[in-house]
Amino acid sequence: MNSTIVNVKVDPKIKKEAQKITAEMGLTLSGAINGFLRQLIRSKTVFFSLNENTPSDYLLSSIKESEKERKNGNFHSFKNNKEAIKFLDK
Repeated sequence: MNSTIVNVKVDPKIKKEAQKITAEMGLTLSGAINGFLRQLIRSKTVFFSLNENTPSDYLLSSIKESEKERKNGNFHSFKNNKEAIKFLDK
Protein backbone atom coordinates (compact mmCIF):
# COMPACT_ATOMS: atom_id res chain seq x y z
CA MET A 1 0.00 0.00 0.00
CA ASN A 2 1.36 3.39 -0.96
CA SER A 3 1.22 5.98 1.79
CA THR A 4 2.07 9.58 2.34
CA ILE A 5 2.82 11.59 5.45
CA VAL A 6 0.45 14.31 6.62
CA ASN A 7 1.85 16.75 9.17
CA VAL A 8 -0.70 18.25 11.52
CA LYS A 9 -0.05 20.53 14.47
CA VAL A 10 -1.88 19.17 17.52
CA ASP A 11 -1.73 20.05 21.19
CA PRO A 12 0.46 17.35 22.82
CA LYS A 13 -2.17 16.68 25.48
CA ILE A 14 -4.84 16.10 22.83
CA LYS A 15 -2.56 13.74 20.90
CA LYS A 16 -1.73 11.74 24.02
CA GLU A 17 -5.41 11.43 25.04
CA ALA A 18 -6.43 10.50 21.48
CA GLN A 19 -3.72 7.81 21.36
CA LYS A 20 -4.96 6.41 24.67
CA ILE A 21 -8.58 6.28 23.46
CA THR A 22 -7.75 4.77 20.07
CA ALA A 23 -5.58 2.14 21.78
CA GLU A 24 -8.53 1.23 24.03
CA MET A 25 -10.56 0.78 20.82
CA GLY A 26 -7.87 -1.46 19.31
CA LEU A 27 -6.75 1.18 16.81
CA THR A 28 -3.72 3.32 16.23
CA LEU A 29 -4.12 7.07 15.98
CA SER A 30 -3.03 6.82 12.35
CA GLY A 31 -5.68 4.16 11.71
CA ALA A 32 -8.38 6.29 13.29
CA ILE A 33 -7.37 9.32 11.21
CA ASN A 34 -7.35 7.20 8.03
CA GLY A 35 -10.85 5.98 8.91
CA PHE A 36 -11.98 9.56 9.46
CA LEU A 37 -10.58 10.63 6.08
CA ARG A 38 -12.26 7.70 4.30
CA GLN A 39 -15.59 8.61 5.92
CA LEU A 40 -15.08 12.26 4.90
CA ILE A 41 -14.52 11.23 1.29
CA ARG A 42 -17.48 8.82 1.25
CA SER A 43 -20.03 11.09 2.95
CA LYS A 44 -18.61 14.53 2.13
CA THR A 45 -19.50 15.54 5.69
CA VAL A 46 -17.60 16.11 8.89
CA PHE A 47 -19.27 14.53 11.89
CA PHE A 48 -18.27 15.04 15.51
CA SER A 49 -19.86 13.05 18.28
CA LEU A 50 -19.88 13.54 22.00
CA ASN A 51 -19.78 10.52 24.24
CA GLU A 52 -23.39 10.40 25.39
CA ASN A 53 -22.47 8.11 28.28
CA THR A 54 -20.54 10.86 30.04
CA PRO A 55 -22.80 13.73 31.13
CA SER A 56 -21.29 17.19 31.45
CA ASP A 57 -20.72 18.84 34.82
CA TYR A 58 -23.48 21.32 33.93
CA LEU A 59 -25.95 18.51 33.25
CA LEU A 60 -25.04 16.74 36.50
CA SER A 61 -25.51 19.92 38.54
CA SER A 62 -28.83 20.63 36.79
CA ILE A 63 -30.06 17.13 37.62
CA LYS A 64 -29.06 17.55 41.28
CA GLU A 65 -30.83 20.92 41.41
CA SER A 66 -34.03 19.51 39.89
CA GLU A 67 -33.94 16.53 42.30
CA LYS A 68 -33.77 18.97 45.25
CA GLU A 69 -36.65 21.02 43.86
CA ARG A 70 -38.75 17.89 43.37
CA LYS A 71 -38.04 16.70 46.94
CA ASN A 72 -39.13 20.12 48.21
CA GLY A 73 -42.36 19.91 46.21
CA ASN A 74 -41.28 22.75 43.94
CA PHE A 75 -42.61 21.37 40.65
CA HIS A 76 -45.77 21.28 38.55
CA SER A 77 -47.42 18.28 36.96
CA PHE A 78 -49.93 18.38 34.12
CA LYS A 79 -52.45 15.86 32.82
CA ASN A 80 -52.07 17.06 29.24
CA ASN A 81 -50.41 19.69 27.08
CA LYS A 82 -53.41 22.07 27.30
CA GLU A 83 -52.98 22.28 31.08
CA ALA A 84 -49.26 22.98 30.64
CA ILE A 85 -49.90 25.74 28.10
CA LYS A 86 -52.55 27.29 30.32
CA PHE A 87 -50.06 27.31 33.21
CA LEU A 88 -47.37 28.93 31.04
CA ASP A 89 -49.81 31.59 29.80
CA LYS A 90 -50.51 32.79 33.37
